[in-house]
Amino acid sequence: MTTALTLNDTAFRDVVAAAVRAPSLHNSQPWRFRNLGGAIEIHVDPARCLPIADPTGWAARIACGAATFNARLAPPAMGLAAQVELLPDAGNPQLLARLTPTAAWQTTPVEEALFAAIERRFSNREPFHPAPVPVHAQVQIADAAHAEGAWADILSGPACVEVISEIVRAADAALAGDGAYQTELRAWTRPDRDDRDGVPARAGGPVPQPGDLLPRRTYGHREAVPGSDFDPDPLVVVLGTAGDTPADQLQAGIALQRVLLTITDAGLAASMLSQPIEDPAERDKLRLALDRSGIPQMVLRVGNGRAGYPTPRRDLAEVIDQA
Repeated sequence: MTTALTLNDTAFRDVVAAAVRAPSLHNSQPWRFRNLGGAIEIHVDPARCLPIADPTGWAARIACGAATFNARLAPPAMGLAAQVELLPDAGNPQLLARLTPTAAWQTTPVEEALFAAIERRFSNREPFHPAPVPVHAQVQIADAAHAEGAWADILSGPACVEVISEIVRAADAALAGDGAYQTELRAWTRPDRDDRDGVPARAGGPVPQPGDLLPRRTYGHREAVPGSDFDPDPLVVVLGTAGDTPADQLQAGIALQRVLLTITDAGLAASMLSQPIEDPAERDKLRLALDRSGIPQMVLRVGNGRAGYPTPRRDLAEVIDQA
């Protein structure tokens, strides 16, 4: 039987500081944290969910799952183990995960590498260099997903990517034509000032061009550099789970973050293309195109990154609830 340990305030804040480096749709940061009776609770913050882009709460659960994975890596860096429960209280749907630090633990080299990658990871929306992603890194990406109970299909080459590209373009076009969706997107696009959430214009990458193989959302108005093609031959990763329950979506977020940190540790870059997941019809087309019985949960573009711009995070005081 393991004994739960109560983290002091400094250690608790260190865990939260790691957790909030997780990605979230439009950098909405839909999470709150509480240090309660020896456990760290991760709650969804309804006030920061996206009613138009995320009416079911899928994206918020993905984000909180990713934050849970970061939080899970922090105690081993302190010499502690960490037990994680997902959806631990059926009577409290806003409580998504509970992390309990326990007795001393010898961190593994993989945990150390992933924890070190947390501060370096960000969604790189810039064009990638044309150099291919090494095969060994592709294997590591698939293994990272499998280690967290998910699957990852690695797609490269014109024929495979074109099929996915058509689905992403169709979903992007549908969302681009949705006035309410675009209004919400603009509300989370920040000018280059000291906002602590949303996507700053400089972090949004150049304005998408009609010929882009994988369409991206428009954050800001920075024009593309002439002659800088946007990923003419990208590596695409589709991450998925067996089901699509809230627990599956949390697990998908955990797997997503392990994949993203694995990509970062390999010296590569990634950004997320969630449009085909947000559109139910295109999501099903994506599943059929992959010949999967499981459910796609995220599409990634992966490559050799150029310099990019991380998105900001709110102060810890804004995301911590006092017990």
